[in-house]
Amino acid sequence: MATESERGAAAVEFALLAPILVMLVLGIMEFGRAYNVQTTLTNAAREGVRSMAINNSQSTARTATKSAATQLSPALADGNIAFSAADCTVGTQMTVTVTYNLSTLTGIAGPFPMAGKGTMLCGG
Repeated sequence: MATESERGAAAVEFALLAPILVMLVLGIMEFGRAYNVQTTLTNAAREGVRSMAINNSQSTARTATKSAATQLSPALADGNIAFSAADCTVGTQMTVTVTYNLSTLTGIAGPFPMAGKGTMLCGG
């Protein structure tokens, strides 16, 4: 059976380690969320550039990009989507870049600027 001093020592040790463990768990959550957002941005850029390469319409490509990133909060705006050229002439490459500022869940750090990029040959 534990004595009073042993129980007190365990409480002090827990008090010292608990903040570190909480920060570790929060860091894992933040990293997982950032990874998910980065994957979403890359997929959205791919969808946008695919649409631009086939349809040669920036408005259609913007809609496709936003539709591929519906889980982002706040949602993507037109200003988050950039095209390397105004139109997609056959045989040239088009690049769509999607930028996003990721605010953190904890508010300890950030916001972090993130970007996804997709490139495709026009007229695909």
